[in-house]
Amino acid sequence: MSQVPSFDEWLAEAKADPSAHQCGMYLCHNGVVREVAKEIVRAYGDNDAAVTGMDFSYDQALLDQAIEEAKGYPGIFYVRVWLNSGHLEVGDDIMRVLVGGDIRERTIDGLVKLVKNIKDNIVCEIEVRD
Repeated sequence: MSQVPSFDEWLAEAKADPSAHQCGMYLCHNGVVREVAKEIVRAYGDNDAAVTGMDFSYDQALLDQAIEEAKGYPGIFYVRVWLNSGHLEVGDDIMRVLVGGDIRERTIDGLVKLVKNIKDNIVCEIEVRD
């Protein structure tokens, strides 16, 4: 498990970045290991075994590519991503994502699209149950 970055520090750095004059909104995403299994949350199953942790990994090259792609989304001018790795416990941070954009709609869309790409194509999450 790696050191979790501070959103306050990230925001200060984002506001000092040359792109800051184009950003009217910054949105943060903080993914956390939850106790309730994903399929239960999504109503895909009936297994009620509690999650006790998660084994989490990712492909750095694909992440780098996704970050560069996100910087090209309409209205997105700032992107920062941190992903954890290894065995994580309930309550541990999985990921942090910061997106800066020009207007609310495009910033929200950019964050949603980037997180979906990360979750669908870049990370491997294995929920652990005892």
